[in-house]
Amino acid sequence: MALPEQRVIPALRITQYERSKAFYLDQLGFDLEWEHRFAPHFPVFMSVVRDRMRLYLSEHAGDCQVGGLVHFVVPEVETWHQAFLKRGVPIIVPPNNDLGFCQMTITDPDGNQLRFMEPAPNLTLG
Repeated sequence: MALPEQRVIPALRITQYERSKAFYLDQLGFDLEWEHRFAPHFPVFMSVVRDRMRLYLSEHAGDCQVGGLVHFVVPEVETWHQAFLKRGVPIIVPPNNDLGFCQMTITDPDGNQLRFMEPAPNLTLG
């Protein structure tokens, strides 16, 4: 199944740069695309990417609040689940079938929810 190309970039609020960077890069397997600070010791705004899925992570309180929810459409949720377990990622909702998707939910260190979803074979996206 061909996955749709991402056309929007969600932003999530983070509160501790080093903790969030380690979580997204080391535990979830994202790559750091870039990061920006207006000056040293100012809040960071960064972009992380994995498999053509991009997120902005921001320490700037005015950008957004913690507690967001992002859905990632991926192939083989169970493969992602096993990889996350090996990296010690706490799975909040294990893989399950709901509304035509196999999906699981994890939470980042700030309480943002990340839901990984695999469409049912007969479900067409895009």
